[in-house]
Amino acid sequence: MNYIELHKQYKQNSLFGRYITLTDVEPILSKLPSQVIGTSVLGKPIYKYTIGTGKIRVFMWSQMHGNESTTTKALFDFFNIIHSDEPIGETLLNAFTFCFLPMLNPDGAERYTRENANTIDLNRDSVNLSQPESQLLRKAFDDFKPDFCYNLHDQRTIFGAGDKGNVATVSFLAPSFNDNRDVNEVRSKAMNVIVAMNEELQKHIPNQVGRFDDGFNLNCIGDQFTYLGVPTILFEAGHFQDDYYREYTRKMIFIALVSGLRHIYENDVVDNKNALYLQIPQNNIVFYDFIYKNVKINYDGKEIITNFAAQYKEELIDKKILFNAYIAEIGDLKGKFGHFQYNAHKMTYSDNEENFPKTNQKAIFCLGKDIKFVNGLKK
Repeated sequence: MNYIELHKQYKQNSLFGRYITLTDVEPILSKLPSQVIGTSVLGKPIYKYTIGTGKIRVFMWSQMHGNESTTTKALFDFFNIIHSDEPIGETLLNAFTFCFLPMLNPDGAERYTRENANTIDLNRDSVNLSQPESQLLRKAFDDFKPDFCYNLHDQRTIFGAGDKGNVATVSFLAPSFNDNRDVNEVRSKAMNVIVAMNEELQKHIPNQVGRFDDGFNLNCIGDQFTYLGVPTILFEAGHFQDDYYREYTRKMIFIALVSGLRHIYENDVVDNKNALYLQIPQNNIVFYDFIYKNVKINYDGKEIITNFAAQYKEELIDKKILFNAYIAEIGDLKGKFGHFQYNAHKMTYSDNEENFPKTNQKAIFCLGKDIKFVNGLKK
């Protein structure tokens, strides 16, 4: 199957970039047989969309964290394929019954925050169920009684697949169900599907698939649902080279969704592929957006050669996400990589402040007499 061509044909082009809100998806949902199952803290509707006639029941939710929109875009791309005339669309609807909550945290999406309007992380509210959004998610889970759960998220640009300088464009996790991180049949089923998705993704993003940390926390929804006996898969949409809008990553998530579901209906998912799952490199915090090496600075009256890093902060200004770069770390930076790297070859650092890079300072500076950097980038 040509997944790249399939995505090109069925991509939901009205959704683009990082700032995806209820205003963007509601016109699409209004054309689908979706229903409002409740409201957020600020009274925004939360939609559920159920489709399919198959015996395998799959529950998916996205934008539990409001500023994590890549998987939402991929989910609407997926909606287009299951509504198409493509044979795979008909096959999926015959094999599965799907229940989707396409945007669980519309208040956070509007404000571009991880938390909801009460500043609660919904992914840490699975025991207390203190928030209306958490309660709606749990009720949908209890009512639907899924065979698989897909927990759809984004991750920051800081993550690498392992520690060799490979970007973690997509990461997965089969969550734990106890503190010992034991593997039972429930976790093993999730691992098998992840292995299948990884095998396909390696054809498109070799060495750029990671495995998220499986430390147990019952307050996290994936751990909670695994604890309750349902195989659950965490999706983390990460960075691809020069893809800060995450349009290429959304394509990889789409491919993962379709290929993983094909594996479920075509294969016996009780096969033990745990060893292959554990071979997927662990996510590690090894990246900055920018690293500048061999920079000469005046420190305490002495000239030294050092390195420093800058990191984008995603800031919502006038309903647009701006990527503003700030100095993040100065020093050896051993084991760290930059999505953008510049070797200063001992040129002198200067800026309009104290001619010394300081953390949380905007990345506007010069190297040597003529090379200027604005917002981290060479002008």
